[in-house]
Amino acid sequence: MKRFSAMMAALVLSALPAMAVELGDDGLHKPDWLRETFKDLREDLAEANAEGKRLLISVEQRGCIYCTKMHEEVFPDPKIDALIRESYFVVQLNLFGDVEVTDFDGTVLSEKEMAMRWGVMFTPTLIFLPQEVEEGATAAEASVAMMPGAFGKGTTAALMEWVRDRRYESGEHFQKFVAEQMAIEQSGSSD
Repeated sequence: MKRFSAMMAALVLSALPAMAVELGDDGLHKPDWLRETFKDLREDLAEANAEGKRLLISVEQRGCIYCTKMHEEVFPDPKIDALIRESYFVVQLNLFGDVEVTDFDGTVLSEKEMAMRWGVMFTPTLIFLPQEVEEGATAAEASVAMMPGAFGKGTTAALMEWVRDRRYESGEHFQKFVAEQMAIEQSGSSD
C-alpha cells in the first residue's frame, strides 16, 4: 500500500507544471520579482529610475491561459528571468480589478477603467515605459513599446533587450532587431 501511495504521489506531482507560479487572492500569478506598490505610476517610475531599472506594467486577468504560458514557460527561462530581475521594475494590474491606479497625468481610476483608458484588450499586455514621461502624458501615450498577448522566449527576450538598451531612440525598428537576433542565434547554434 505504501508503494502504491508513493507512486500516486509521484504521478500527481509529475502532472503539475514544472514552473508553477503562486497565484494571489486575485487569481493572478505572483512571481517573486513582481513589485507591490500603491500603483501611482509617477512614484513607480521614480523608484524604478532610482534602482537603475525600467518600469514595466503587466496587465493580466484571472484564468488567462496566455498569462499562465508566460509565467510558466517564458518568464522562468534563465535569460528572461535575469533580464527581468536585473533591468525591470514590474508592476502588475488586473484587467478587471478595482484597485486604484494613478496615471502619469494624475488621473485616478480603477485598474479596469485604466486598462480601458489605455486601450488594453488582451492579456497579458506588457507596457514598457521610458525613464522620463512628458507632463500630461498617459502610460499608453508615453510607452516605448506595448506587447499585447503571449509571445515565445525569443521575441520576449529581444523586446526586453531592445527596450533596456533604448534601441528605439535610434529609430531601429523592433522587427529588424528581432530578425538580427534570430540570425545570430541560428548561426551560433549551427557551429
